[in-house]
Amino acid sequence: MNRAEQSLKKERAMTYSKYLPVDPDFYDIIEEQAKKSTKIKVFYFLPNNEIDDSAGAYSHIEKKDDGEFMVLNNEKEIRLDRIITINGKPGQAFDEYDNYANQCLSCRGGNED
Repeated sequence: MNRAEQSLKKERAMTYSKYLPVDPDFYDIIEEQAKKSTKIKVFYFLPNNEIDDSAGAYSHIEKKDDGEFMVLNNEKEIRLDRIITINGKPGQAFDEYDNYANQCLSCRGGNED
């Protein structure tokens, strides 16, 4: 089994939190990006809240019991409410990522005084 297959198997073994419905306008953004480019780049949160990315041609959106997923031609399935960016455009999880990225700015870095 190659590295990509191992990663996909590991990802499928993890479970996501409850699905949060996406803004209807987000479907338009996905379609717009798919029409603009034959290859799209997506950054997203994995079920364990690690950040991952994938690139490929858009295939379709698939509805499952645990949410809606964007499927790429490389068979990567990305849950819509966990997308941070798609071709640089903010996704449904962008605000969560922004909070995640700025988290250390609110810490004291060991300076408790």
